[in-house]
Amino acid sequence: MNKSVNNIIRFVFFVLLQLLILDNILFLGYINPYLYITFILLLPISLSSIQVMLLAFALGLSIDVFHNSGGVHASACLVLAYFRPFALRNAFGINFDFKTLKFYDEGFKPLLVYVSIMVGIHHLVMFSMEAFSTNYVSRILSHTLYSGIFSISLILVVLYLIKPSKK
Repeated sequence: MNKSVNNIIRFVFFVLLQLLILDNILFLGYINPYLYITFILLLPISLSSIQVMLLAFALGLSIDVFHNSGGVHASACLVLAYFRPFALRNAFGINFDFKTLKFYDEGFKPLLVYVSIMVGIHHLVMFSMEAFSTNYVSRILSHTLYSGIFSISLILVVLYLIKPSKK
């Protein structure tokens, strides 16, 4: 299947999954999984940083339109796209630098590091923009931690469920 068509299908799938199912999950009153960022995590490393940032902005804006959240998700996704090369380099090392990265062949630990860095960045920016005040630092950090753990767990499960079969 063409990579562009595959990315469009993934984009629509993750937006609809987030809006129709995951936004209705609110554990303990404030813990919500944000699985839609998996789209950014799975973008090919061959894409330019501008392409990744445009796709991330479109993803965040799509979520913002339905949440009426004033750009919180769009800004968090833009920051996430900006730091994506940093997270890839820290998690996968030289394989990312030489563009020989095979996402699923690297093992669980680098994948966990990559997902954790990305989710941490996204959630910290998103909850900070939501509160938009230093008076709520403990609330921002607790929401980032608890929603982050839930999101990381769910993203890792999804990544292994959609893992391509070896031929």
